[in-house]
Amino acid sequence: MSKPEVIRETIDLGDGRSISIETGVLAKQADGSVVVKMGDTMILATVVSAKEAKEDVDFMPLSVDYKEKYASLGKFPGGFLRREARPSDYEILVSRLVDRALRPLFPDDYHAETFVNVTLMSADADTPPDALAGLAASAALAVSDVPFHGPISEVRVARVNGEMVVNPTFGQIKEADIELVVGATHDNILMVEGEMNEVSEADMLEAIKFAHETIKPMCLAQLALAKKAGKEEKREYAHETNDEELKTRVWKETYDAAYAIAKSGNADKHARSEAFAKVKEDFIVKLTGEAGEEGEVNEMLVGKYYHDVEKEAVRRVILDEAIRLDGRKTDEIRPIWCEVDYLPAAHGSAVFTRGETQSITTVTLGTRMDAKLVDDVMKKGNDTFLLHYNFPPFSTGDARPSRGTSRREVGHGNLALRALKRILPSEDEMPYTLRIVSDILESNGSSSMATVCAGTLALMDAGVQISKPVSGIAMGLITDKDSEKFAVLSDILGDEDHLGDMDFKVTGTRDGITATQMDIKVEGLSYEILAQALEQARKGRFHILDVMSETIAEPNPDYKPHTPRIERIEIPKDMIGAVIGPGGKVIQEIQAETNSTITIEENDSVGMVDVFAIDKASIDAAMNWIKGIVAVPEAGEVYKGKVKTITPYGAFVEILPGKDGLLHISEIEWRRLEKVEEVLKEGDEVEVKLLAIDEKNGKLKLSRKALLPRPDRKPKQA
Repeated sequence: MSKPEVIRETIDLGDGRSISIETGVLAKQADGSVVVKMGDTMILATVVSAKEAKEDVDFMPLSVDYKEKYASLGKFPGGFLRREARPSDYEILVSRLVDRALRPLFPDDYHAETFVNVTLMSADADTPPDALAGLAASAALAVSDVPFHGPISEVRVARVNGEMVVNPTFGQIKEADIELVVGATHDNILMVEGEMNEVSEADMLEAIKFAHETIKPMCLAQLALAKKAGKEEKREYAHETNDEELKTRVWKETYDAAYAIAKSGNADKHARSEAFAKVKEDFIVKLTGEAGEEGEVNEMLVGKYYHDVEKEAVRRVILDEAIRLDGRKTDEIRPIWCEVDYLPAAHGSAVFTRGETQSITTVTLGTRMDAKLVDDVMKKGNDTFLLHYNFPPFSTGDARPSRGTSRREVGHGNLALRALKRILPSEDEMPYTLRIVSDILESNGSSSMATVCAGTLALMDAGVQISKPVSGIAMGLITDKDSEKFAVLSDILGDEDHLGDMDFKVTGTRDGITATQMDIKVEGLSYEILAQALEQARKGRFHILDVMSETIAEPNPDYKPHTPRIERIEIPKDMIGAVIGPGGKVIQEIQAETNSTITIEENDSVGMVDVFAIDKASIDAAMNWIKGIVAVPEAGEVYKGKVKTITPYGAFVEILPGKDGLLHISEIEWRRLEKVEEVLKEGDEVEVKLLAIDEKNGKLKLSRKALLPRPDRKPKQA
């Protein structure tokens, strides 16, 4: 059997690099499959969609999974089983990046279960593969018969030394002051996520525009590939049964009531939701009465049509009367209250409440031993800054169990981490492992931005010397499909996010943006609207920072009394083994005797030793011990040592940790001794002078009598 013919399109990146998209060879039983290549990086993407939709499904059941094979970089997986297992946080974050760009482009009436799998098969150690995942997923859809209003692509853009770079290397990303992943069709931006080093709104827009220009030829290449593969036609489907007469009645008999509720300005989410729900329930009761005992009411269809009624009513009130669901103006921020030091036993804590969204956040300081071990395909090492976001069901009043960490929680936590990481002290200034935990206690819009604000407050409460406070805000957008009218909304509610056209989260200091996440659900969003949203967001951030500063304006000058302390010392690289000792015996003894925790890292030509303890006395004791181990004995110096061993010819005295010298019996006193035990016994502390160090073997020659007056000499008269 001969190899099938490869169908290929190539995209020139214009800097000597290119991306190829191939189909027709691998995974041909999937509805669509492609291999995307850039250098040594190869990604396989497949899509399979059920031929029929399940009954009573009125949404798009899409699953996107990104996986990395350890063999792609010649590595073995860690763990006991030595095989790929549950997805890592990184794989979850990449899956979300792809999902967020694809999901809005499936037809509203397409409800078949659809699975998109993107797998890293071969990897270049210096090329981040995540920037290619969106292109691969879209290309697989393009060569399938699955209905999709694409194609799309995603690229990473970094600004390195003032120049924009597309799909940069890991090394370039480290040097960048802007790093964004942008997803778009040929005509419209769909998704943006990334971090920045306090850059301006104009700079961020420039990066987005640069990314979009790079994406356009990628979309054209996918269309050309689909044409070559003969996959331009999409499958026919009928996943919805509609009742136009019922639809007309729902709109006619519920719209005015829904409009009145939307206009009422009720700030209580649950009361407002109950009011909207009652309109639908009353309508269903009316229909049920009309149908009689033999009749049947299609409540699912009523719910679907009423959802559209509610959405349109909310949008028209905002567009036509500039009234939001809770009565605010479009640029108005909800009332805020915050408090620090709320949890007295935590190293740092804060409560941040904005409207009906509330986060209680803690900061914990630990040693390098508390760092997260990362052993992914593309990254290996330790993370010393962790941010965990928890979203329990009670935060929205839902009566359901918690079932582990969700993808949403991983994504929101990562956004907050990106927002805060660039304002942290350097490792030299703060050699701690730092963990922030945000528990969302109430949620009605932008709990991730509440996490950023609460995280900033908790860091300052903990005494972490951040460079500047950071706040965050979520912006929304309502557009009119029949006109150019639009409304940019500051500090959006959960319903405004659900019913609106954009969710645009922006975090930053007073000097610039530190992170962003944007999802756009409408076509034709102009850069002018984005610029207005960014300017409105900047003013909102500043307002929130003003409120936060009334609670705490700058970091506390010191850590709290119950926060363990770390002191750092550099030691010669060749002395690391002496501090650790055989089998770790020495370092374990120091830790046990001084009630401390000690970590050692090799850094270039030195060893970095961190001593971690709850009180200064313990740190001092451990530090003195370590300094003694690494100290170099000097001839002529006087030392206070301990007698370790008695022999017939003298005593061995430890003058520094691990460094013994011979105190010969003739050097103990001026008088002649028959036995060493006449003066000394094991365990005695004794002052001795280091007379000499043997150059050949390093043996130390000690004397006690050199510090004693000679008996045949009288003291000088005063």
